[in-house]
Amino acid sequence: MGLLSFFGGLSQDMFVPILPLYLVNVLGFSKEFIGLTEGILTSASSVFRFVAGWLSDKLGKQKPIVFVGYFLSMISRPLLAFITSGIGILGLRFTDGVGKGVKDSPKDVLIAGSTEQANRGKGFGIARMLDTFGSVAGPLLLFLLLYIFRDSVLKYHYILLFCAVPLLFTLSILVFKVKEVSSRKEESNVVLEKEKLPIKFYVFLTIISFFTIGNSSDAFLILRAQNVGVTLLAIPLVYALFNFVYASASVPLGSLSDKIGREKVILLGWFAYAVSYLGFASVSSSLGVWIVFGFYGLYYATTEGVAKAFVADMVPLSRRGTAYGIYNMTVGLVSLPASIIAGFLWDKIDPAAPFYFGAIIAGISAILLFFFVMLKKKSV
Repeated sequence: MGLLSFFGGLSQDMFVPILPLYLVNVLGFSKEFIGLTEGILTSASSVFRFVAGWLSDKLGKQKPIVFVGYFLSMISRPLLAFITSGIGILGLRFTDGVGKGVKDSPKDVLIAGSTEQANRGKGFGIARMLDTFGSVAGPLLLFLLLYIFRDSVLKYHYILLFCAVPLLFTLSILVFKVKEVSSRKEESNVVLEKEKLPIKFYVFLTIISFFTIGNSSDAFLILRAQNVGVTLLAIPLVYALFNFVYASASVPLGSLSDKIGREKVILLGWFAYAVSYLGFASVSSSLGVWIVFGFYGLYYATTEGVAKAFVADMVPLSRRGTAYGIYNMTVGLVSLPASIIAGFLWDKIDPAAPFYFGAIIAGISAILLFFFVMLKKKSV
């Protein structure tokens, strides 16, 4: 799973730092269109996360579903080099979103099924660490390619084509090295399919959905970096720093959640998010962008794996794939209006406006989560 995640992250973060720049600077699309494309991607991935999660519970298998997801991403990303119409780009981002959604929930089931509850936070942290180290290598490779092709008008196109190569390794590792983990319990005579998801799962889902309203696509962070004055060659390095902090902190913070509780670590993450977004809103120098991007990595390290471990703790084993599907689908669907709002605020008010908005929403969400934790303790 580690190498699979590594090469998947490598491909993803080879082109993520340059895609919004390519769409805006080369093809001439607006920030609102960027918000729409990113919203389309996250919404498509969210719907198919639910479908794939439900299907993995029904079949008791995850590997074939994960394969389809990676394959769709492998064919859709290079085609961005050839298709330049708005509708064509939306279609390709939709296809990539479907691929991402199809693989995510079954992949989470594979990780959760290979860990015990007492160490689950650490297990997800390790998975995120390896994924994110690939996301560190991706921008560094991107920097190298940008330097090599710095004088070519087709530099973006070459990079988009090359990002399919790591996914060939990902698919090979999945087929030959990853072992299936069944989510069915043979020793039980109870029909586990009828177990219901608990109310606390839906309460947490509501709170994190509200948080997501202010959590627009990271494409706006890249555009903000360029807006402040970070050069094209430096942007992959800034993104690599962000991913390095994220990867380095994922395991210790995941382990911390095993000791002090998932909710407390998530609260720390949302505080880091609010501070980071206030930083993005007020930053005025390239050095400031480097500092804020590094701190932003702490937000990811404290929430991505920990939130999924928290979901696994709350739901029955037989419903875990469905729970991840519902969780990922809901968060992804809310990301569509979040990115559209961010694009609107950027174009119509000010480039800093989306980040002030996100910081305010994060602060309110942290208060809601705090009360959820207090009420949950009283009910125990």
